Amino acid sequence: MIRLGVLVSGGGTNLQAILDAIAAGQLDAEVAVVVSNKKEAGGLARAAKAGVPTVVVPHGDYPDRRAFDAALVAVLRERGVEWVVLAGFMRLLTEVFLEAFALRTVNIHPALLPAFPGVDGQRQALAYGVRVAGCTVHLVDRGTDTGPIVAQAVVPVLPDDDEESLKARILVEEHALLPTVLQWIAAGKVQIETSPDGRPRVRVTGAKTAFGLA
Repeated sequence: MIRLGVLVSGGGTNLQAILDAIAAGQLDAEVAVVVSNKKEAGGLARAAKAGVPTVVVPHGDYPDRRAFDAALVAVLRERGVEWVVLAGFMRLLTEVFLEAFALRTVNIHPALLPAFPGVDGQRQALAYGVRVAGCTVHLVDRGTDTGPIVAQAVVPVLPDDDEESLKARILVEEHALLPTVLQWIAAGKVQIETSPDGRPRVRVTGAKTAFGLA
């Protein structure tokens, strides 16, 4: 079993997917704490309903991003967190955080990376005119959505799609993919290797890493 710390800034639907997978016996993990930079984040209510401890760390209380990240690290370490999940956490992390949880921070992004990093991945995909979109679970490094990719799920882009309809279709896949990857981590199926160019990359054993369209 792995001890997770989940960071949220909004409604926390991906957090709910994690909690549901744990309750169903599909994810061998414990959410040790849910942390938000916003006291009104809906994810906090989801955590409280599930009996998970919550902590609010308002980013405005700190002089800079590094000080804020140090406060996050302290909260997570105090609760024995081994892996961190970014579930709609809308803050860029500094080296203070990323060195504390080096290649142990997981993010889910609503696009098929390396295409369309950053905000509004769905809007970017529609504007580009792609025929398929999807989501990516990756480990977090110092770049913007540039960390090693663990798995992806693909959805079609339909002719009448707008941003909201595409977002909803991708979100269904997010809710399935993120707990799946976390279970791989819990089961020891995710290893970090070094690629020929010296960058870290992920190797997953005994599981497929692409889902969706055949």
